[in-house]
Formats: sequence, structure tokens, C-alpha cells
Amino acid sequence: MIKRADLKIRIAVILGLVIFSAIYVFPLEKNINLGLDLKGGMYVLLRADTSAISAKKIPDAIGAAVEKIRTRIDAYGVKETSIQVQGDNSILVQVPGVIDRGIIDRLKEVGKLEFKIVEKDSEKISQAKAGNVPEGYELKKYADTQLLLFKDPVMMGSGLSESYLGFNSYGGSEPILNFTSEGSKEFAKITADNTGEALAIVLDGVIKSAPRIDEPILNGEARIRGDFSVDDARLIVTVLNSGALPIPLVVEEERSVGPLLGSDSINRGVNSILLGAALVVVFVLIYYFLGGVVTVICLILDLLFILAGLLLFKGTLTLPGIAGMILTLGMAVDANVLIFERIREELKLDKPLSIAIKNGFNRAKRTIIDANVTTLIAALFLFIYGTGPIKGFATTLSLGIIASIFTSVFVGRTIFSLLLDLRLKSLRMLSLISAPKINFVRLRGICIAISLILVVGSLFTFYSKGESAFGIDFKGGQILEYQINPPTDIQEIRNVLKKEGFNEIAIQEFKDISGGVSIKSTADIASGIDQALRNNFEEVKELKATTVGPAVGKILKQKAYLAIALSLLGILVYVGFRFKHFDFAFAAVIALFHDVIISLGVLCFAGYEINLLTVTALLTIAGYSINDTIVIYDRIREISPRSRKSSLSEIINMAINTTLSRTVITSLTTLMVIVSIFLLGGEILKGFSFALLVGVICGTYSSIYIAAPLVLLFRKFRV
Repeated sequence: MIKRADLKIRIAVILGLVIFSAIYVFPLEKNINLGLDLKGGMYVLLRADTSAISAKKIPDAIGAAVEKIRTRIDAYGVKETSIQVQGDNSILVQVPGVIDRGIIDRLKEVGKLEFKIVEKDSEKISQAKAGNVPEGYELKKYADTQLLLFKDPVMMGSGLSESYLGFNSYGGSEPILNFTSEGSKEFAKITADNTGEALAIVLDGVIKSAPRIDEPILNGEARIRGDFSVDDARLIVTVLNSGALPIPLVVEEERSVGPLLGSDSINRGVNSILLGAALVVVFVLIYYFLGGVVTVICLILDLLFILAGLLLFKGTLTLPGIAGMILTLGMAVDANVLIFERIREELKLDKPLSIAIKNGFNRAKRTIIDANVTTLIAALFLFIYGTGPIKGFATTLSLGIIASIFTSVFVGRTIFSLLLDLRLKSLRMLSLISAPKINFVRLRGICIAISLILVVGSLFTFYSKGESAFGIDFKGGQILEYQINPPTDIQEIRNVLKKEGFNEIAIQEFKDISGGVSIKSTADIASGIDQALRNNFEEVKELKATTVGPAVGKILKQKAYLAIALSLLGILVYVGFRFKHFDFAFAAVIALFHDVIISLGVLCFAGYEINLLTVTALLTIAGYSINDTIVIYDRIREISPRSRKSSLSEIINMAINTTLSRTVITSLTTLMVIVSIFLLGGEILKGFSFALLVGVICGTYSSIYIAAPLVLLFRKFRV
């Protein structure tokens, strides 16, 4: 089958890759770079408000903002922080291993320090509190009261030299301010001119302290008095010492995961991999015997090469990435199934085993490459238009596809050649479907009618939901997840938060963790909710926070539509080019639309939201569906030259029947791994896996009853 010299080279290449990958990958816990959704941490996208500065000054202002952000985060002792400028006016901050609401609050603070005189005229104060603030004044909240301040500050923070943490006579914490030489003179004059007045110390528009000036302060030092904890006082000091930001920053997107939820995600991901792999391994071993052993070897190498590829390209393993690896297992089996079913066909023609194996690999190779390239097209656009964890999914899916082509075609053939040299005499396989002769084309009218009803019903379901169909990824908002110990009744939590003034929020149990609660809002209420929960419950742990601004949500929605449209266009062009007939390509893309729309409709009907992960699932469905369709198209292309006397409908029926066993087995193994994700992947992957579950069933149906029969319909209209 393969010359002995070539066989030795093949074995050397395989062993070399395996040894290199193993050395590169192990130990896993040391070498694999986990995403923030697995190891915990914060992903914050900040948008700089550059409206007040000229275009020439924007790059310098962004650069200065990055350095001040770094200084503020360093004060927390956090290591391996990543701060990157994205586009013209955005800054991406990634803080691994830490989730602290204080850090995010500090990032937003401009650090603008002002000193303002407090008005003591009771008439003006009453007038302001009644809603008629006198010109030149502003009314600000301070502690449990409101203070009327002169709008213009008597001094800015530019005269500040440094600040540090001090303590008062009662042991309480106080930020202490030291001024420069010029600042000391200015502060001395202000305190001398305003003795007996109250001086408000305002940081980023918030009054931090408002002490009375008893006498001129000549030593260049001021204290911010108040009821501060050590942490609060230290944070004020950090903001002041880092200096004012040159431009205001707004949190456009935040995705934070606590270490507890991260470790839980890892456990769930590993468990779903083990279950999915176990189901697939048991099935292929029982069904293909020795061929199953070869498949298992290929699957193990697939996983090894995926992990090595992640390290080589400095990729990050995310929770969706783990889902991509599990999905790859099911799809990798497909290539081996194609080969084994081809070998079975050759053996039925009474060909010698060596010739049957050779022909099986040769004839399956083109189909394997065509089917997987279309899935790669979908993965490519996922990578281009996805963000964070979605890129992780696209990366592992792409690496898995490339690895499965290599292992099934190259490694598998090498192993069989080696076995033939060792006197392999037979290759036993079970038969699930034996020589079917079903007239699938005859049912095309009924099936197309049923599909039209399902598509219209799905579109109606989707559009009737309107904006409520979308999650916060696309419409903006905030989801906060906490663990409350001891676990508390959800109604009690609702009552507590309502009493604290949080009325327009949705609260439900988060089932993955005992005591878990999920809070959804259209506004950024994270700091207030965090404080309210900690004030009312014994132990509160922040598990996860996701914030998406309306502008980012709109951009993400546009990117999702663009990714789907470009994926379908890319698949259309590739299929048209490979099969030389665009009626095949159009039929395939119509079948893809059919699968994606019905999956979308069922997803909405079942109550799942459309978010980045479900869009990822829809694109994966497109790749999987076209994979199935191409296998049938390839068989039509093969049968046509030797069946010139047969009609196109007869050729299509023959193609579907001869590939039916492969279609059923591939769908079965893929469903095994998807069900394992659905059962063990946790709430985060529920919508994703449910969409895939519907999509795989839909894709199998459309490949048989929609895609190929549509070609026949197009040909009739063309005539």
C-alpha cells in the first residue's frame, strides 16, 4: 500500500510531531494559558471621550491614560495585567486572577481634584434644595445631607505633590495631601482668606470631605477627614498619586469571572470532555473494532495537536474553546467514518483488503478536505468578528479541523499500512444500515412544504420577540452573578434589593452553584448592588459580572450579522467553485439558511437568549450542515460519469442511500458530544449546546431531504 521507505518516513514524521507536541504541552497546568473565564479575572473595555481635545493630541492622551491606568492597577499588587490600545479611542484592560469592583471603579475615575468653598447662607441653601440652584453654585450630596458649593474651585489638584495614608487620633484612616512649594503658598492664601468657612475637597465630582477652616494652613498639608476604611482611604491615595486622567473614560464592556466560577467552569468542561469522549470511544470500538482502535488513536492525537497548536500560536483556552474541542471530537470521527464506509464498499466488491484500504483512503480524501474547508470558512469569520472567548472557540475549532484531516488521512493510512505489513487479514465492522434503497426524492414536495412552514414559524417567533430575543451582548445592559452564603430564598433577596431602591432589575437563581443568584439590569448598578448585598447578607462572593454598553452591543450585533452573511457567501463561492455548478451551491446555501433559521426559531421558542455564544453555535451549525451536504454532493459527482443512463433523481437517490450509513453515524457521534455539553457544561453553555442540538438534527434532515432534491428542482426550472 505504501512503500517501505515512505512508510518509515511517515512514522518518523508522526513520532516527531507527537514527541514535540508532548514536550511542548506537558505539564498542562504550567503551559496552557487559560482564559479569564476559566482562571477568573476581569476583562474591561474602556472608551475614551476625546470630544474635548484635538485629533492631533488623541494618541498622546490615550498613551498617557494607559500609563495612569497601569499605575492605579499596580497599587493592588496585581501581576500580569494586560493593557492594550484598541482602535482609535478604546483601551482594553485584562486583569487575571482577580475580580474586584474597586479596580473597575478606580479605572473610571478621572482623578480630578478640586477645592471648593461651601456656601453657608441658609436662604440660598433652602432655595437650592427646593430645586432652584442659584447661578454660580452647584448642589452636591455629602454623607446624609446636601451641600451648596461655589461652582468655580478656589484651587485645583495641579498643586498636589503627593498623597499618602495617615491615621487620625481615633485610629481611623485618612488620606493626607502634600502640596508643592507653589501649591503650599496657594493653599495657605486660600485658608487664610476663608478662615471660618467650610472647604469641600471634591474628587471626580464627589465630595470626599468638607472640613471647616479653623486657621490658615501654612505647612502645605491637608487631611481628607471622613469615615474611611483603610481600603477606601488607600484607593483615594492611589487615584491622587496616579494623577488625573487626560481624558474621561467610560466602561463600554466588562466581563469579569470570579475564581470560584472559573474553577467550576474548568471542572464542568473537563467532565463534559470525558463524557463526550467516553461515549464516542465506546461507540467506535464496538462498531468498527480494529478501525475503532485506529480512530481512538487519531482522536487522542487530535487533542494533543490542538493543545500544541494553542501554545504555538500563543492562544488562550476558554470555556467556549473547550466546547470547540469537544465538538471537534464528534466531527473528527466523521473523517474516519467516511474512510471506513468507503473501505466497506470496496470490500463488498470482493477487492483484496490492501486494495480496499488504499481505495477507501483515496476516495474519501477529497470529500474530507472539501467538507472541512467549508467549516473552516465559518470558523475564520468567527475569529475575525468574534471577541474574547469566541475567538478561543474559533481557534480550537480551526486547529481541531486541521488536526483531524491530518490524523485521519495521514496517520490513519500509515497505521493501516503498518498493520498490513504485519499480516492484517481482515477488517471487521458492524452494519447499522445495510444497502438501503429508499426513494428520498419522492418525498421532496412534502419535505419542502414542511420546511417552509417551519422556516416561516421560526421567523415569526424570532421577530415577534423583538429586542427581548437578544441578550445583553447585543442590546447592552448588565448581568451580575453572586453566591450568597448561607443560601437565601430568592424572594427575600428581591425584597432586600427593592428596599434598597433597586426596582427595575430581574433576579433569578443561578443553578450552577449553591446559593447562586443572577441579577439583570439595563443600567450599570454593579457597585450599588455589591454594597447592598454585603450590607444585608452574611457572606457574598462575586462570581461574574458582564456589562455591555449600548454602542458596543450595536457593534457586536452588526458583527454577528456580518459574520453569518460572509460565512454563507464564502461557502457559496467555495461549493460553486469545487462542484462547477452554482445550482449545487445555491441549494446548499438555501439548506444552510433553512438550518440556521429553524435553529434560531426553536432557540427563541425554548426561551433562550441570542448572545455571542448562540451566534457561534449558529455558525458552527452552518459548517456542520454543509459538511453533510458536501458528502452527498461528492457522491453525486462520483456516480454521475458512470451512470449516464440514469436520471438525476435516480443518481441523487443512489448518492443519499450509499452515504446514509455515514450520515447517521456521524450525526450520532456528534450528538453524543453535544448532549454531554448540554448535560455537564453548565448554564453558560446551555443555550449554545441546545442550538447545536437542534442544528445537527436539522442539518442531517436538510442534507437528505432539502439540499440534493433542490438541485433537481433547479434543473427542472432551468430546462
